[in-house]
Amino acid sequence: MADTKEQFETVISLCREIYEKKLEDYGPSWRIMRPESITDQILIKAKRIRSLEIKKESKISEGIKPEFIGIVNYGIIGLLQLDRGFSDHTDMTSAEALELYDRYMTETKELMYAKNHDYDEAWRLMRISSYTDLILTKLNRVKEIENNEGKVTVSEGIDANYKDMINYALFGLIKLVCE
Repeated sequence: MADTKEQFETVISLCREIYEKKLEDYGPSWRIMRPESITDQILIKAKRIRSLEIKKESKISEGIKPEFIGIVNYGIIGLLQLDRGFSDHTDMTSAEALELYDRYMTETKELMYAKNHDYDEAWRLMRISSYTDLILTKLNRVKEIENNEGKVTVSEGIDANYKDMINYALFGLIKLVCE
């Protein structure tokens, strides 16, 4: 598992660096976004990944890697927004947004380590396109939960689905960047 932890830290660092640079450019301007808008942002990125996987060509110079990074970062923002609620204005500093990023990423990473222990790194046998499909499935689930005003009977909530999407995107990044 040491190799997995090292690879996770590598791709998390890549995502955090982009998040930090965007905070320098825009600050935490996303604080005004309602959770449903975060879900739709992740949906756009996952649909683009799937489109590129199917078409095998891109008319925009960015490939799949930046979209997975976007899913990770919007997933963290989604967790933050679920916890804090949205705001009508930017109500936190960039430093605070970065501190919260680290907190939610640590929670998400610890979940992956626990699941990875139980599943014995089965994700390594999967195709990147399967991660994309699983992210899209999780998005459909989140949208249903959002449409039901967050109520679930026996299913995990929105936060658990966001964490799973983040981890699937990190798996994809590991395969794209580290292997």
